[in-house]
Amino acid sequence: MLLLFVLFSGAVMAAFVKLGIPPGVAYTLFLLALFGSFINIPIAEERTYEPVLTIKEVRFMGIPYPVPSFDWAEKRVVVAVNVGGALVPSGIALYELLRMLYLGQFALLFNTLFAVLIAALFSHAVARPVPGLGIAMPMFFPPLLAVLLGWAFGGSNPNAVAYVSGTLGVLIGADLMNWNRIKHLGAPMVSIGGAGTFDGVFLAGIIAVLLV
Repeated sequence: MLLLFVLFSGAVMAAFVKLGIPPGVAYTLFLLALFGSFINIPIAEERTYEPVLTIKEVRFMGIPYPVPSFDWAEKRVVVAVNVGGALVPSGIALYELLRMLYLGQFALLFNTLFAVLIAALFSHAVARPVPGLGIAMPMFFPPLLAVLLGWAFGGSNPNAVAYVSGTLGVLIGADLMNWNRIKHLGAPMVSIGGAGTFDGVFLAGIIAVLLV
């Protein structure tokens, strides 16, 4: 477990450094993502009404008879955002976009936003709601798509395009664009980025940067 932790942390650090983040800040972001994976911030509550089958017992002359009946029950689903799996990678992606704007790299900024749009559409197409769990999609699809987008639209900075499209594309396409399906999943809470540092939103950007 210690060896796996060292290898994983080294891979994350290498990806952050390739994005132009200083090593000290990169290590801080990794720790924030790691420990933030245990923190979910509720942002909304969805309600739905579903039919429920109940069995009532009716006695006639001392003999019990089961009588089925239908009723409507209110179910609540709390939608939360995971700090380590969603907020940290989204913050890094936003930093990359703002740096492009600050440096006057408007062509690269446009290409990055276009890549995010493509990644969001493809992520939405392959994402599937899993009752009792959340929104799921093939694990290696987002990073491989981000790599292709980085090569196609990255120009002089394919790492940034791959990371931003890999993180924001999954977040928008798989999670936000499936918001109306969340309340029908049957889970008491659905956390965006809920797997923390092992969530698709986080891993998509990291793997994409390492492969570019």
